[in-house]
Amino acid sequence: MLHSLFKRFDQLSPFNQASAHCDIPCKIYDPAVAQINALTVIRMMDLIAELDQKETLSLSDQALLTRLVTQKEEHAAKVKDEIRVIWGDYYKQPQFDLLPDAHELTHKIMLQASKCKQNIDRSLGLELLNLVNEFAEGFWKTKGVDTFIATCPYPPAEQVVYPKLG
Repeated sequence: MLHSLFKRFDQLSPFNQASAHCDIPCKIYDPAVAQINALTVIRMMDLIAELDQKETLSLSDQALLTRLVTQKEEHAAKVKDEIRVIWGDYYKQPQFDLLPDAHELTHKIMLQASKCKQNIDRSLGLELLNLVNEFAEGFWKTKGVDTFIATCPYPPAEQVVYPKLG
């Protein structure tokens, strides 16, 4: 009923129409957020492993463990969200032509992030970061931007792909 009312009103006095083709303004995409989230997953796994070294956990330690697990899982989900937005909104046929394995790589990232949510094994976090770095390298390639690899300047001090910005 409400739709019919607006349709009739629009016939009498037409509204200006707006349209959009993506979730965020065009050309504002960057895999760095996914990389930071993957690094956070690894850092949370490291902190969980430190707690595991204790003979017993105090109530405070148990509360910290709960927070660390929650953050690990939330950041793994954020990796999936960031990659999904870039893959779904930015990538079009020209990008897929440059990166024919983009679909498979995106799927691998989704699966790996889920594994990280389900586990505390640091090697799973490292594999997630490696996949996200591979995605970042491909992303920058589609923009014609060279990349380099450097150790991030904060824990967990892992290798990250960065764009060479002039």
